[in-house]
Amino acid sequence: MNTLSLQRVRHLLDAAANTRVLVIGDVMLDQFVWGRVTRISPEAPVPVLDFVRENFMPGGAANIARNLTSLGATVALSGVVGRDATARQMLRLLRENAVGCQSLLRVANRPTSIKTRIIAHQQQVVRVDRETRTELDAPATRRLIEALAPQLDNTDAVIVGDYGKGVVTQALLDWLKLACRERALWLSLDPKPVHHLDLTGLSLITPNRKEAFELAGIADGNRPEHPLEDPALMQVTDHLLKNLNPALLLITLGEQGLLMCQRGAAPFHIPTVAQEVFDVSGAGDTVIASLTLAIAAGASPTEAAIFSNHAAGVVVGKLGTATVTATELLASFQGQA
Repeated sequence: MNTLSLQRVRHLLDAAANTRVLVIGDVMLDQFVWGRVTRISPEAPVPVLDFVRENFMPGGAANIARNLTSLGATVALSGVVGRDATARQMLRLLRENAVGCQSLLRVANRPTSIKTRIIAHQQQVVRVDRETRTELDAPATRRLIEALAPQLDNTDAVIVGDYGKGVVTQALLDWLKLACRERALWLSLDPKPVHHLDLTGLSLITPNRKEAFELAGIADGNRPEHPLEDPALMQVTDHLLKNLNPALLLITLGEQGLLMCQRGAAPFHIPTVAQEVFDVSGAGDTVIASLTLAIAAGASPTEAAIFSNHAAGVVVGKLGTATVTATELLASFQGQA
């Protein structure tokens, strides 16, 4: 099976409207500065951007949360922001996107992460990051656990968005794994290999190809046209399933689509459905959000992977950190009919 019927997609979206998801991780603000380049600076051989407009969107774990509410889920977001103007802007945007922020902690000595992308003629020229990557200290981690713990009894699935900014510590992840196991909650994680954590025993991990090879400690080589004919990639999937033991491993492969892997089953390749790719910013957030939501709504792993592949196919056709609506997702499946 490589598609879903419209009736099944509608059923999953209806169920998603009654689904509650808790998102935990590195919260950041995405700033996009748009302009035109018509000349080179006389001061240095660099383009001069004539400013046209700017906009701000929730990024990182906040973008995962925004993707979930866009598809109808009830969402609570847990993480850390500073006591600064960026945090105030972030909270306003999250409320506009119907994201619950009760367990979003404000820490005085930790600035809110903001990523500024400079874009000329629809092409990103440079990105400026203002952030800290220092690991959250033990007292702040305890405060975070105390804030989010009551919400676990009122949720259907948990997603951890680790972007290597220090909020997702081993202590936090160990507590989450135990707490979710006790409650039989689905626990998804989008990993960052540079952040060395024990990722064993999760329900879902969603690395991209580069991250999957790094997690496995295997060098990437030539890429055959079809992922299932890629010996190195197959070695990586075997290694990750054996050593990390997730219930489900989903590797995002860019223009090659998705590779879904489960213990005791052959890897399942899902080709991309994207018609045009304008911007891949945040596409991984859409994948983990939509797949987890589909699972919580009653989808099988294969159905959930197809569901998320269509969701990602919509967002990469948009500029900026984008989301997909239920209407857009249904239209994507209609286009495949």
